[in-house]
Amino acid sequence: MIVVTGATGNIGRHLVRTLASAGERVTAVSRRAADLPDGVRHRQADLGRSESLRPVLEGAAALFLLIAGEQLVTGASPHAILDDAKAAGVGRVVLLSSQAVATRPEFVSHARLREFEDALRQAGPDWTILRPGGFASNAFAWCEPIRAHRTAAAPFGDVGLPIVDPADIAEVAAAALREPGHAGRTYELTGPVAVTPRERATAIGEALGEPVRFVEQSREEARAQMSRFMPEVVVEGTLAILGEPTDGERRVSPDVERVLGRAPRTFAEWAGRNIAAFR
Repeated sequence: MIVVTGATGNIGRHLVRTLASAGERVTAVSRRAADLPDGVRHRQADLGRSESLRPVLEGAAALFLLIAGEQLVTGASPHAILDDAKAAGVGRVVLLSSQAVATRPEFVSHARLREFEDALRQAGPDWTILRPGGFASNAFAWCEPIRAHRTAAAPFGDVGLPIVDPADIAEVAAAALREPGHAGRTYELTGPVAVTPRERATAIGEALGEPVRFVEQSREEARAQMSRFMPEVVVEGTLAILGEPTDGERRVSPDVERVLGRAPRTFAEWAGRNIAAFR
């Protein structure tokens, strides 16, 4: 049995489908009910309360661990969660971390993920750490304005980053959960080329068959918008990465291709696959 936390998110949904289609027994964990493939068991639990996860882990061989939202600031101790996993007999843990743990070690916004990485290395089970850069699916924030008036707004319009398709993250996670050879590895996951926000808007327009106008936000406008759904420390860290990326954050990593045996998907491919959301 493989337990997938964050099963209703952009990565979790892909991962659950990938594992189920490979014939794995899967328990999908989320706070709310979910629409899942046939044969996938759903359980409600909250990583902020480790005791809610304990019964879910019984009988599991592997765990995909996703820490998000307020859990990046507060919540259950990393050691408590991993001790529960070990006590339940979980032999393999794959943690979704962030590229910024390595590229921005001073950032308070990613301190929680650093704690989870450190705890995982000390915990004993086979572990794999995934450190993706920015997600292509962040463009879903443009759905409403693109549907309404074919406009997309973002800060730092001409700063390019090699953002990664969540489906690629999920497929790497599935490989690490199912296959030998990934224990003790840390994978940095990016797309195949740096793409600017302006270029992403153009790619969505091309998939729509209609132009999408790009509007560049000021840093203050972007901060106000992000603060509606992100903790303040995460907002500031995100803006720094988007506006002043380091050389490491601009770098295209070979790890997706190394694990999957193919090049990572482009942003244009992601847009084409998800274009219904923007119509």
